[in-house]
Amino acid sequence: MFENFFLAFIPVFVAVDAIGLLPIFVSFVEGVEKKERARVIFQAMITAVLLAVGFIFLGKWIFRVLGIGIGDFAIAGGVLLFTIAITDIMSSEKKRRIPSDGLGAVPLGTPLMVGPAVLTTCMLIVGQYGVPATLFSVVLNVLIAGAIFFMADVLIRIVGNAGVKALSKIMSLLLAAIAVMMIRKGVFLVIAMMQ
Repeated sequence: MFENFFLAFIPVFVAVDAIGLLPIFVSFVEGVEKKERARVIFQAMITAVLLAVGFIFLGKWIFRVLGIGIGDFAIAGGVLLFTIAITDIMSSEKKRRIPSDGLGAVPLGTPLMVGPAVLTTCMLIVGQYGVPATLFSVVLNVLIAGAIFFMADVLIRIVGNAGVKALSKIMSLLLAAIAVMMIRKGVFLVIAMMQ
Protein backbone atom coordinates (compact mmCIF):
# COMPACT_ATOMS: atom_id res chain seq x y z
CA MET A 1 0.00 0.00 0.00
CA PHE A 2 2.78 2.46 0.97
CA GLU A 3 4.56 1.62 -2.29
CA ASN A 4 1.51 2.74 -4.30
CA PHE A 5 1.41 6.08 -2.44
CA PHE A 6 5.13 6.62 -3.04
CA LEU A 7 4.93 5.65 -6.73
CA ALA A 8 1.94 7.98 -7.22
CA PHE A 9 3.66 10.83 -5.34
CA ILE A 10 6.84 10.98 -7.47
CA PRO A 11 5.30 11.74 -10.91
CA VAL A 12 2.93 14.32 -9.42
CA PHE A 13 5.86 15.96 -7.60
CA VAL A 14 7.74 16.25 -10.90
CA ALA A 15 4.63 17.56 -12.70
CA VAL A 16 3.85 20.23 -10.06
CA ASP A 17 7.53 21.36 -9.95
CA ALA A 18 6.97 23.61 -6.91
CA ILE A 19 10.63 24.67 -6.70
CA GLY A 20 10.59 25.69 -10.37
CA LEU A 21 7.42 27.72 -9.75
CA LEU A 22 8.92 29.72 -6.86
CA PRO A 23 10.60 32.42 -9.00
CA ILE A 24 7.42 32.81 -11.06
CA PHE A 25 5.42 33.15 -7.82
CA VAL A 26 7.87 35.80 -6.56
CA SER A 27 7.45 37.81 -9.77
CA PHE A 28 3.64 37.66 -9.48
CA VAL A 29 3.47 38.78 -5.83
CA GLU A 30 6.10 41.52 -5.98
CA GLY A 31 4.73 44.49 -4.02
CA VAL A 32 1.85 42.47 -2.53
CA GLU A 33 1.50 42.76 1.26
CA LYS A 34 2.28 39.70 3.40
CA LYS A 35 -1.34 39.18 4.50
CA GLU A 36 -2.60 39.44 0.92
CA ARG A 37 0.17 37.11 -0.27
CA ALA A 38 -0.95 34.48 2.27
CA ARG A 39 -4.51 34.79 0.94
CA VAL A 40 -3.23 34.34 -2.64
CA ILE A 41 -1.30 31.21 -1.61
CA PHE A 42 -4.33 29.68 0.14
CA GLN A 43 -6.51 30.52 -2.87
CA ALA A 44 -3.98 28.86 -5.20
CA MET A 45 -3.81 25.74 -3.00
CA ILE A 46 -7.60 25.41 -2.74
CA THR A 47 -8.03 25.97 -6.49
CA ALA A 48 -5.32 23.43 -7.29
CA VAL A 49 -6.71 20.73 -4.97
CA LEU A 50 -10.34 21.24 -6.06
CA LEU A 51 -9.41 21.17 -9.73
CA ALA A 52 -7.23 18.07 -9.38
CA VAL A 53 -9.76 16.19 -7.25
CA GLY A 54 -12.61 17.16 -9.56
CA PHE A 55 -10.56 16.11 -12.55
CA ILE A 56 -9.66 12.74 -11.00
CA PHE A 57 -13.35 11.91 -10.64
CA LEU A 58 -14.94 13.80 -13.55
CA GLY A 59 -12.16 14.72 -16.01
CA LYS A 60 -12.62 12.02 -18.60
CA TRP A 61 -16.39 12.44 -18.56
CA ILE A 62 -16.27 16.28 -18.82
CA PHE A 63 -13.74 16.21 -21.65
CA ARG A 64 -15.77 13.58 -23.50
CA VAL A 65 -19.03 15.55 -23.09
CA LEU A 66 -17.42 18.81 -24.25
CA GLY A 67 -15.31 17.18 -26.93
CA ILE A 68 -12.12 18.54 -25.33
CA GLY A 69 -8.84 16.66 -25.36
CA ILE A 70 -5.80 16.97 -23.09
CA GLY A 71 -4.05 18.60 -26.07
CA ASP A 72 -6.74 21.31 -26.24
CA PHE A 73 -6.33 21.91 -22.51
CA ALA A 74 -2.54 22.18 -22.85
CA ILE A 75 -2.84 24.68 -25.72
CA ALA A 76 -5.32 26.86 -23.80
CA GLY A 77 -3.12 26.85 -20.68
CA GLY A 78 -0.05 27.68 -22.78
CA VAL A 79 -1.75 30.61 -24.51
CA LEU A 80 -2.84 32.02 -21.13
CA LEU A 81 0.68 31.77 -19.67
CA PHE A 82 2.25 33.21 -22.84
CA THR A 83 -0.04 36.25 -22.69
CA ILE A 84 0.89 36.90 -19.05
CA ALA A 85 4.61 36.47 -19.77
CA ILE A 86 4.63 38.81 -22.78
CA THR A 87 2.68 41.48 -20.88
CA ASP A 88 5.26 41.35 -18.07
CA ILE A 89 8.29 41.38 -20.41
CA MET A 90 7.00 44.34 -22.45
CA SER A 91 6.00 46.53 -19.50
CA SER A 92 8.63 49.09 -18.51
CA GLU A 93 7.25 49.37 -14.99
CA LYS A 94 6.35 46.47 -12.77
CA LYS A 95 2.59 46.58 -12.60
CA ARG A 96 0.65 43.55 -11.60
CA ARG A 97 -1.00 42.12 -14.68
CA ILE A 98 -3.57 40.26 -12.65
CA PRO A 99 -5.57 41.66 -9.73
CA SER A 100 -4.54 39.92 -6.51
CA ASP A 101 -8.13 38.78 -5.87
CA GLY A 102 -7.87 36.42 -8.86
CA LEU A 103 -4.14 35.75 -8.84
CA GLY A 104 -4.34 32.70 -6.59
CA ALA A 105 -6.91 30.93 -8.75
CA VAL A 106 -5.50 31.86 -12.18
CA PRO A 107 -2.66 31.52 -13.06
CA LEU A 108 -1.15 30.19 -9.79
CA GLY A 109 -3.71 27.52 -8.85
CA THR A 110 -4.18 26.63 -12.49
CA PRO A 111 -2.45 26.25 -14.90
CA LEU A 112 0.80 26.64 -12.91
CA MET A 113 0.33 24.43 -9.80
CA VAL A 114 -2.22 22.12 -11.37
CA GLY A 115 -2.22 22.34 -15.14
CA PRO A 116 -2.21 19.95 -18.06
CA ALA A 117 0.91 18.11 -16.85
CA VAL A 118 -0.55 17.36 -13.41
CA LEU A 119 -4.01 16.53 -14.78
CA THR A 120 -2.59 14.20 -17.40
CA THR A 121 -0.38 12.56 -14.77
CA CYS A 122 -3.41 12.09 -12.50
CA MET A 123 -5.35 10.42 -15.29
CA LEU A 124 -2.49 7.98 -15.83
CA ILE A 125 -1.67 7.14 -12.20
CA VAL A 126 -5.27 6.73 -11.05
CA GLY A 127 -5.47 3.68 -13.30
CA GLN A 128 -2.13 2.32 -12.05
CA TYR A 129 -2.17 3.06 -8.31
CA GLY A 130 -5.82 3.78 -7.50
CA VAL A 131 -7.84 6.80 -6.42
CA PRO A 132 -6.64 6.99 -2.75
CA ALA A 133 -2.94 7.06 -3.72
CA THR A 134 -3.59 9.64 -6.46
CA LEU A 135 -5.62 11.90 -4.15
CA PHE A 136 -2.95 11.65 -1.44
CA SER A 137 -0.16 12.50 -3.88
CA VAL A 138 -2.02 15.54 -5.26
CA VAL A 139 -2.94 16.97 -1.84
CA LEU A 140 0.56 16.40 -0.44
CA ASN A 141 2.22 18.02 -3.46
CA VAL A 142 -0.06 21.06 -3.29
CA LEU A 143 0.77 21.41 0.43
CA ILE A 144 4.50 21.23 -0.40
CA ALA A 145 4.10 23.90 -3.11
CA GLY A 146 2.19 26.12 -0.67
CA ALA A 147 4.92 25.73 1.96
CA ILE A 148 7.57 26.69 -0.60
CA PHE A 149 5.54 29.77 -1.61
CA PHE A 150 5.25 30.80 2.06
CA MET A 151 9.06 30.73 2.27
CA ALA A 152 9.38 33.15 -0.67
CA ASP A 153 10.12 36.06 1.71
CA VAL A 154 13.47 34.46 2.53
CA LEU A 155 14.38 34.47 -1.16
CA ILE A 156 13.28 38.10 -1.55
CA ARG A 157 15.44 39.11 1.44
CA ILE A 158 18.47 37.29 0.04
CA VAL A 159 18.17 38.62 -3.52
CA GLY A 160 16.92 42.17 -2.76
CA ASN A 161 14.48 44.35 -4.71
CA ALA A 162 16.73 44.89 -7.73
CA GLY A 163 17.43 41.17 -7.86
CA VAL A 164 13.73 40.35 -7.68
CA LYS A 165 13.01 42.74 -10.57
CA ALA A 166 15.76 41.17 -12.68
CA LEU A 167 14.60 37.71 -11.67
CA SER A 168 11.04 38.68 -12.56
CA LYS A 169 12.00 39.55 -16.16
CA ILE A 170 14.08 36.37 -16.52
CA MET A 171 11.25 34.28 -15.10
CA SER A 172 8.77 35.93 -17.45
CA LEU A 173 10.97 34.85 -20.33
CA LEU A 174 11.13 31.31 -18.91
CA LEU A 175 7.36 31.40 -18.38
CA ALA A 176 6.96 32.29 -22.06
CA ALA A 177 9.18 29.31 -22.95
CA ILE A 178 7.12 27.02 -20.68
CA ALA A 179 3.97 28.33 -22.39
CA VAL A 180 5.41 27.56 -25.84
CA MET A 181 6.36 24.07 -24.64
CA MET A 182 2.79 23.51 -23.37
CA ILE A 183 1.36 24.70 -26.70
CA ARG A 184 3.81 22.49 -28.64
CA LYS A 185 2.92 19.41 -26.57
CA GLY A 186 -0.76 20.23 -26.93
CA VAL A 187 -0.43 20.49 -30.72
CA PHE A 188 1.37 17.12 -30.85
CA LEU A 189 -1.35 15.56 -28.69
CA VAL A 190 -4.06 16.97 -30.97
CA ILE A 191 -2.26 15.68 -34.07
CA ALA A 192 -1.79 12.26 -32.45
CA MET A 193 -5.51 12.10 -31.63
CA MET A 194 -6.41 12.90 -35.26
CA GLN A 195 -4.41 9.99 -36.65
